[in-house]
Amino acid sequence: MSRAPTEIVAQSSAEIPRQYRRDLLKTVVAASLVTGLEMFDFTVFGFFAAVIGDRFFPANDPMTSLLYAVGTFGVGFFMRPVGAMMIGAYADRVGRRAAMTRTSWMMALGTAALVLCPSFASIGMIAPLVVIAGRSLQGFAVGGDIGVAAAFVLEAGPVSRRGSLVSWQLVSQGAAALLGATLGLLITSTMPPAAVASWGWRIPFVIGLLIAPVGLYVRRRLRDRPIATSAARYAATPLAELRREHGTTILLAMLMIMGQSIPVYAIVYFMPSYATRVMHMPAVIGFRASALSALLLVVIPPLAGRLLDSMHRRKPLALLASGCTALLVYPVFVVITRATSALPVLCGVALISTMVAFSACAITLLVLEAFPARVRGSGMAVSHALQVALFGGTTQFILTGLIKWTGDPMSAAWYVAPACAVSFCAVMLFKERASKPEPSTTRIEASCEKSAASSPSSSSQQLRSIRTGS
Repeated sequence: MSRAPTEIVAQSSAEIPRQYRRDLLKTVVAASLVTGLEMFDFTVFGFFAAVIGDRFFPANDPMTSLLYAVGTFGVGFFMRPVGAMMIGAYADRVGRRAAMTRTSWMMALGTAALVLCPSFASIGMIAPLVVIAGRSLQGFAVGGDIGVAAAFVLEAGPVSRRGSLVSWQLVSQGAAALLGATLGLLITSTMPPAAVASWGWRIPFVIGLLIAPVGLYVRRRLRDRPIATSAARYAATPLAELRREHGTTILLAMLMIMGQSIPVYAIVYFMPSYATRVMHMPAVIGFRASALSALLLVVIPPLAGRLLDSMHRRKPLALLASGCTALLVYPVFVVITRATSALPVLCGVALISTMVAFSACAITLLVLEAFPARVRGSGMAVSHALQVALFGGTTQFILTGLIKWTGDPMSAAWYVAPACAVSFCAVMLFKERASKPEPSTTRIEASCEKSAASSPSSSSQQLRSIRTGS
């Protein structure tokens, strides 16, 4: 079992850096891996929205079936604020690890409901009700997990490595999208359409059921950081404190994160349906675009994290990346709607995805550091879940409705571009808080400083190693 930092402090100074790094690695892997699996379970629904619409929401018009399906996709997002408030507050009062363990169970149950549910043709109206219930449970679980896991990772290491640490949370979410898009590409390109519609779409959800054993194993071996444990004593009513003292921060955080989630859900998750139902392209082009976007959301965040660690400020990069996103969205949609081959679509998607990945890393750090530790889990969870319920989760539904009612594929850009512009304005207004070391890191540094008096050459080097994260 991994050692908490309080136990590491008790060891000799010569052992601190090695054990500290090992504990840090376990924390990042455990939190990020399970978050990625949970996001895979939650988002793979979007990749097969068209097929699920036909199976559980049959209608004479294919676009109407798709509208019902993406509406059900959005139901999970409306449950995320409820999960964020309840699970986030639980994490701040009791501990991050206990909260994250519970989300793993709930996500597995929601996914099992989708895997086992018969089609509308078999059981009638019960089928869509089961699908909606499964999506609701998934939304409740992931709504609390994302903010709590991000806070857990942030509090695990020194200030000098926060960018790199938090970036792996974003990598896990991008990896979930990449895995979903890759499976979608393999399934649609290797199976007959009838087989995909009948049972092939269930394959990713079966794979997603791994969340239960993997999640429980890795997360139960963790221990809460001292900063979270001590802060819980002062967070008896974290939601009341958030409402009373951090309302403006939550509002601006929602608008900032909106500039990431709307482009992601419009380009990564909606692209397969957009390419086939709107642009009448082969399904493989949509899945290739989604896979490329997800790949960039995996590759770029670690680079952005290292850049942020070297800059020691978050806002300049957030302003640059979010501003570029707002300016590029409309031209990219022009290119996509006029494309006659896959290459222009892939280039446009890659450009937006790169900007979104850089802004996501910087904005996530801005928001996490804006909240004190005693309400950080609930603060981040509520900010993220509220915006994704209002904006991200409704993106596919709104885009489908706009295209259906106007008949113009470019109407998708009428929603995405203004949203990104509003997000850029929110970043400008957001007040960056100075990064401060958490007590867990400070105590380790103090131990090294005490030992440095007797052996300056070794202990001072270890102290520099912890502070710089090298």
